Amino acid sequence: MEGKKRGALIVVEGCDRTGKSTQAKKLVDYLSKTGRYSILLHFPECSTRIGDIIRGYLNKYYNFDDRAVHLLFSANRWEFLPLIQSHIQKGVNVIIDRYAFSGVAFSAAKKGMNLQWCKNSDSGLPRPDLVLFLDLTPAQAEKRDGYGTERYEVEEFQDRVREKYLQLVDNNWVVIDASRSIEEVHKVLCAAVVIDASRSIEEVHKVLCAAVVKTVDGVDDNKLETLW
Repeated sequence: MEGKKRGALIVVEGCDRTGKSTQAKKLVDYLSKTGRYSILLHFPECSTRIGDIIRGYLNKYYNFDDRAVHLLFSANRWEFLPLIQSHIQKGVNVIIDRYAFSGVAFSAAKKGMNLQWCKNSDSGLPRPDLVLFLDLTPAQAEKRDGYGTERYEVEEFQDRVREKYLQLVDNNWVVIDASRSIEEVHKVLCAAVVIDASRSIEEVHKVLCAAVVKTVDGVDDNKLETLW
């Protein structure tokens, strides 16, 4: 429809067991309830043939060369590019639980894997308007229920993943302490979307209801930039 602005692309990232999926869902619910229609996607998306292979790998049914694994994860994101673009063009906000940054951080944390090489296969994907990074040390994450059931949930490896994530931080990232309760993290996430994230939590609470949703309402008709 002519004159209708595009949707925003917002990504929730973090190491394993940081609460990404919970917070991404709560964020979609919050935006939709405030009249800003949003959808949730998550990667890997295991509903496709590529995704099914990835699920088998994560559950330790298959073993592949690290480079092949990286390209599988990247291909999984690329196969959903038309869907992401379609929603954004229609004015729908797209919230993604894990994206290219996750793929790069987890692959580059492996021995012999180069950070730039890992970025190359996702070069050209849409660059998010906002990245919300839930930061939690692996030692803290290890205490959470279910930790250790998947291939990558090993503290030493997660330390390296966190280090690689922090190398990717850009001017459109907001880093959030994920050691807080689910509700506390949710409030900070909403604040990051609603107003300038440099303000204190107290200031955010005062203006939350009246403030313009900075990222979602701030997008214009310009196309999204691309990664790397």
